[in-house]
Amino acid sequence: MTTLFVIEAPGKKKKLESILGSDYIVRASGGHIRDLPENDLGIDRETYRLKYVAENARAKQSIAGLKEAAAKCDRVLIATDLDREGEAIGWHIADVLKLKKAERVTYGEITEKAVKAAIASPRPLDMNLVHAQEARRALDRLIGWQVSSPLSDKAQRKLSAGRVQSPAVLIVVRREREIRAFKPTAHFGVSLRFGPADAWWKADWQTKPHLVDGAEYMLDQALAAAAAAIKRVRVTDFADTQAKSAPPAPFTTSTLQQRAQVALKFKPKKTMELAQRLYEQGVITYMRTDSPNLADEFCDELAVYAKANGLPLAEKRRKWKAKANAQEAHEAVRPTHVDATDAGETDDEKALYRLIWSRTVASQLADATFAVRTATLQSIEPVTGDKHAVYIGRGRTLVDKGWKALHDEPEDDDGKEDAEDASRPIPVLAIGAELEVERGEVVSKTTKAPSRYTLATLVKELEANGIGRPSTYAGILDKITEREYITEDKKGFLSPTLAGEAIVDNLVGTFGFIELDYTRSLEDELDAIATGAKSYREIVAAADARLAGELTQLGPGTTFPCPSCGKPLRRRDGKFGPFWSCSGYRDGCEVTLPDAEGKPGEKAPRPAAAASPASSHVCPKCKSGLRRVTKSKEDDPKGKGYDFWSCTNRTKCNSTFKPAADGSPIFQ
Repeated sequence: MTTLFVIEAPGKKKKLESILGSDYIVRASGGHIRDLPENDLGIDRETYRLKYVAENARAKQSIAGLKEAAAKCDRVLIATDLDREGEAIGWHIADVLKLKKAERVTYGEITEKAVKAAIASPRPLDMNLVHAQEARRALDRLIGWQVSSPLSDKAQRKLSAGRVQSPAVLIVVRREREIRAFKPTAHFGVSLRFGPADAWWKADWQTKPHLVDGAEYMLDQALAAAAAAIKRVRVTDFADTQAKSAPPAPFTTSTLQQRAQVALKFKPKKTMELAQRLYEQGVITYMRTDSPNLADEFCDELAVYAKANGLPLAEKRRKWKAKANAQEAHEAVRPTHVDATDAGETDDEKALYRLIWSRTVASQLADATFAVRTATLQSIEPVTGDKHAVYIGRGRTLVDKGWKALHDEPEDDDGKEDAEDASRPIPVLAIGAELEVERGEVVSKTTKAPSRYTLATLVKELEANGIGRPSTYAGILDKITEREYITEDKKGFLSPTLAGEAIVDNLVGTFGFIELDYTRSLEDELDAIATGAKSYREIVAAADARLAGELTQLGPGTTFPCPSCGKPLRRRDGKFGPFWSCSGYRDGCEVTLPDAEGKPGEKAPRPAAAASPASSHVCPKCKSGLRRVTKSKEDDPKGKGYDFWSCTNRTKCNSTFKPAADGSPIFQ
């Protein structure tokens, strides 16, 4: 019996063929084989049923190939990816192949054990998952199709609205405006230095007891100077303690993208492309997941590996709490075989694999242990009135590396160690002892504006706000950067463009889908479709009804009619700057006008003919007159210059001809 085994990505084909053997024919769909039509809404407005088509040649070829292969087989297994997108693709495949009882198999890793276990336990297609994906697709289309055009008219420039892309732009715009509105505050601190030059340590002034009510920072420079002028202090408290540092959780899609950018300088899109290839090679588990936990069976294998290699295991197996709306349908991103310390075919793949491997193994190792010493000092004399100054010195020394022996990753997401904890070691001090201050220093400080987002921190913010899902983060960022709604500078920081700000300014206050709270709640309702708690039509119809009401509130912007057909002109960004074009270009109107300080300007007249008048030469194609068009290199914005004969019937003919040596047009 021959079985057709249908997958998504062709990159998995070779690996799966080696696992399955000659009784199986492996074919890849190449992703979606059908989608909504490009030039039509593709949604029945009464039933909200989607109208699917295979519009491009790749999809048609894929369908034909699958039908041909299915005709030669006795059985068909749908083995597309194990998320909602994969379930939907699997349903499309089953539908075009007219499978009466589609058999669905899923596996989280491409290993012989996992694949054969999946084949041994097929299940029906989960239509709740399919409908959850369809609901997202329907809302994406309803929003983009209905809002983009009036939004462009109001903003007087070509813009597109997106269910998850627009909130992402909003996050970047809000941060940028926080930075613009930020006013720095100069304030002061004090650091006292003790001990000899080769073993000095410091203690910092605790300003809070000296602040006026409601103040956050020390603004009194004179008081800071008095606190720095102290010559002797008394030890009021001294303690030696230990601090434990637990390892970070194994990677989810989001944390993998974040860490890969910090540690390897990979952008989220590149990280996901590399992870896809590692998954197809069978060396890591499925890379789209929001679960931070590992399967018990793998943890057993990890424990055996750790003991055999002298790695200190944690006393108890570690589990992590996933974020509130996590699906946790499969494991964290991890290696398929814990004893494979290296894998991948390219240097970048190897680097990403090593990052995944070390983080996974470290997650089950013992805590790192620090010896922490804290000294509390008080000025002998008051610094103001009857108030004494208090100074605290802290030191931290790593005494047991634990997980850090394998995977020395800073504990916070920004990759920065606590500056206080990295201070110089403090000697043993007796409570009540008096110390001589070696030197006191006023430290001038200035509050800093919030940092701009990077691609990695924007992914983190999207996840924190429930915008999108693991499989969509890279795509969201790709779209809003490709459409130039945000830009990335040389250091990797993101800023909104004028187009990005125009989207926010014209949507906020009118449309719910751009607001983070509404989008998060809508994501939760879409998740409820996947569990069967809510119906597809219920959610899509309610969101569409709200959108219809909001569209009536989208007030018109200042519009400028096309001088030829009367339709609105739109401001566009061209290679040489902004210009205006008719919104009726699909209907054949080709009017363009220059930009004049945000308004349509007058079109410059065509250069006068440099040779004989137009009436002396006739276009051989349409019998209209010709005119010669010339411009020198100095006057041409492109610096090339030109010289040709042009038909005066531009709307129907627009033929051009090169000039001969005597200046007459060359007809060929």
